[in-house]
Amino acid sequence: MSDAIKHECGIALIRLRKPYQYYIDKYGTHLYGINKLYLLMEKQVNRGQDGAGVANIKIDVPPGHRYISRYRSVASQPVADIFQKINKKFRKALKNNKEKARDARWLQENLAFTGEVWMGHLRYGTHGANEIENCHPMLRQNNWRSRNLVMAGNFNMTNVEELFNKLVSLGQHPKDEVDTVTVMEKIGHFLDEENQRVFDRFKGIYENPDLSDIIEDNMDLQRVLHRSCRDFDGGYSMVGMTGFGAAFVARDPAGIRPAYYYADDEVVVVASEKPAIKTAFNVEYNQIHEVKPGHALIIDKYGEYDEYEFIKPIEKRSCSFERIYFSRASDPDIYNERKMLGKLLIPQILKEIDYDLENTVFSYIPNTAETSFFGMVEGLEEYLAKQRKKAIMDGILFEQDLDRLLSFRPRIEKLVSKDVKLRTFITDDSQRDEMVSHVYDTTFEVIRKGIDNVVVIDDSIVRGTTLEKSILKMLDRLGPKKIIIVSSAPQIRFPDCYGIDMSKMKEFVAFRATLQLLNESGLENRVDEVYAQCVAAIESGNASATNYVKALYDPFTHDQISDKVAEIVTPKDLKADVAVIFQTVDNLRKACANHSGDWYFTGNYPTPGGNKVVNKAFVNYMEGKGVRAY
Repeated sequence: MSDAIKHECGIALIRLRKPYQYYIDKYGTHLYGINKLYLLMEKQVNRGQDGAGVANIKIDVPPGHRYISRYRSVASQPVADIFQKINKKFRKALKNNKEKARDARWLQENLAFTGEVWMGHLRYGTHGANEIENCHPMLRQNNWRSRNLVMAGNFNMTNVEELFNKLVSLGQHPKDEVDTVTVMEKIGHFLDEENQRVFDRFKGIYENPDLSDIIEDNMDLQRVLHRSCRDFDGGYSMVGMTGFGAAFVARDPAGIRPAYYYADDEVVVVASEKPAIKTAFNVEYNQIHEVKPGHALIIDKYGEYDEYEFIKPIEKRSCSFERIYFSRASDPDIYNERKMLGKLLIPQILKEIDYDLENTVFSYIPNTAETSFFGMVEGLEEYLAKQRKKAIMDGILFEQDLDRLLSFRPRIEKLVSKDVKLRTFITDDSQRDEMVSHVYDTTFEVIRKGIDNVVVIDDSIVRGTTLEKSILKMLDRLGPKKIIIVSSAPQIRFPDCYGIDMSKMKEFVAFRATLQLLNESGLENRVDEVYAQCVAAIESGNASATNYVKALYDPFTHDQISDKVAEIVTPKDLKADVAVIFQTVDNLRKACANHSGDWYFTGNYPTPGGNKVVNKAFVNYMEGKGVRAY
């Protein structure tokens, strides 16, 4: 993605189902769980580079011994920073006690991070500053093990204010009005109530300290989650651990956020992406399961697990941007979907270059568009194969024409390379654009000046600023006749409120293009009408019912908006002609048939809160407020 955006976080959970000593004896190391969690997190580092956190729970250590450990980091390489600190702690403690490294009892009574339940989180911050206090896991402490709660998540809530007010009405005094704190305190409140319910049920039958174990054995986490999450509006995959070792992973009812798990006799493992689990535990993809929407994978104190419905599932609307861009393409399903996205663009591309393949060079924006580029090339080869077959069947070719037809291949070059070492520290606006234009390098002397078209595929176009300030200028230096920028994603028209950091309307080049078209067509009154509708809906409390912003796009075709985007991103002094091609929504649905979350393209939000957010975002735009809409 040439326009970098922050997006969905990553989660990881490991439950060791055997005694700690088992892993030392079988694998020859006390670091089994640590090493596996490190792999899970490193293989998902694409999901969060603002910060990271790790937490660990020991099960059944004697009173007086620490049983919850947590490290968080906002260092430049936070995952490495955390695990270096843990390893340093181990090395120091075992320096003069090397024989103790094989003694699970000694380790658990004397060293942190030697427990059976592990949680990891990778943060892409969409709320709050990049400070360690905003990093997950979050910890809610109590002197009763069963009232301790450690939580991390990949989530955004659209109704944080409502949830905050409910906490206040319960008598709480939350320290902050952000979804992370609000969600944890809400679940924590009902965890406390569940403790009290079980305590009241068994008091008088059992005495302390036995009563503590009875409470832990009879806690109903499904009930806790149902009572906590029934009024959540948003996308979420949340991981929680209690102080006594029970854990859960809860997924939103529309399945917006991903969560996958694997289990065998030794472990239960959860992650945001399947390739992380496959790599860390060397298992087959068909052994990795998706947590069902509206369900929680609950692991009890003894390591037994199952999926339980805690909220009624609705139509599944899994995030399609996971498939287009966020998740690693090493997942075979995602790899094939991205290739298909590239292949389905071929008819539009051929039309734009007037079917002139001889004078067209194909390339891509590194590195995330590479897979869709392969699909585009595959589509070109299939088109040529059909042309060859037709020519042969028609039987009108001379021998030299047949040789030329059979030997012709699409012209493929790596025209763009990203200089990962270049950093643009200059603050002078007059020089910044010049520096930004050099973040990418180009391959010279492969384009025939004034003759060749250049087709370059990107996975998506959000703001268009990188195209205007860097990529188009860079490609123009090669001297092409025409530059065609191709997006494997459709036009981003609406804000996201479930994870992607795209909440301000003015940032979307497709939105800006539509406003220009409205003005040029004498339809500027429509903007005022939509603004009035949004304001009225917000004031009346009905903003969740309808997405009024859709009406802005209705007068124009997909191609009209694409053409206007091309005008907007084309620098004034560019010599080459420029065209922009976007994927169609219909083709997106063909390629990613099982992931229909396309609200950023269509405005069809999976929850009522989405409509409220888009209406508020448009009001913010009209009133010049550069703030989030949720």
